[in-house]
Amino acid sequence: MKTELSPRLKLVLYGLLCVLAVPFVFPTWWMVTSSMKPVSDIFAFPPALIPTTYDFSSYADVFRLQPFARQYFNSAYIAAVVTAGTMLVASFSGYAFARIRFPGHNALFLVVLTGLLIPSEVTIVPLFRMFLKWGMINTHWPLILVPIFGAPSVFATFVMRQFFIALPGELEEAARVDGLSRLKIFWTIALPLARPALAAVAIFTFLHSWNLYLEPVVYLSNPSVFTLPQALTQYVDAYGGPMWNIQLAAATLTALPVLLVFIVAQKHFVEGLAHTGLKG
Repeated sequence: MKTELSPRLKLVLYGLLCVLAVPFVFPTWWMVTSSMKPVSDIFAFPPALIPTTYDFSSYADVFRLQPFARQYFNSAYIAAVVTAGTMLVASFSGYAFARIRFPGHNALFLVVLTGLLIPSEVTIVPLFRMFLKWGMINTHWPLILVPIFGAPSVFATFVMRQFFIALPGELEEAARVDGLSRLKIFWTIALPLARPALAAVAIFTFLHSWNLYLEPVVYLSNPSVFTLPQALTQYVDAYGGPMWNIQLAAATLTALPVLLVFIVAQKHFVEGLAHTGLKG
């Protein structure tokens, strides 16, 4: 039987959670409020939680000093394509490893999992030489192809496999009796049931692509094709020092899509993690 917490205990628990949330909320609050402060007030001590004066010119300077709108679009469409592609590839491969028994499927899956053990720094040089030979340097193709078909998609495949393993086998047996093919079973039965796992994969993949920094620095050199993490480092003065108010304004604009994606998909995200165990 479920025991109802007393109002006093609830108040204590909520108060404790609010206190524990401060270290996580304060940096974001400081970033947003400091983006609206004059430069002289940003590092004032003690820090002002609410600006005494508001200066929104830094947001206009974000777009004036760089093609920030174009860079914003670059990150948005790359993250969207990578997320959709990874969900598709991971769904097919995860279902194959979970539901199709073929010789050596467990050994092959272990080989695939070794991709999680390989740092991106190890493969960046051979990948650069490969894309240079293909004429794809200073384009977005490396930022799309590597996450979808490379090691970053391994974790997504693992999540999908663990979810599909937990599906009752009776569903497939009933579908086969009705004459459905393997592809039809996957597309009409397994995939719709995997929405929580797909939501978890979508959030992880979107965050990874949105925050990607090393690869854009290696592959891209033209500001018009920069992504946001690379663009944030370009707001410097004539002496190479950071323009703090403008950088914080750009960082605030950069963080908005991440917050929106998580708010929209957080329910499915939690369900996906809850249903994705270590079975099998």
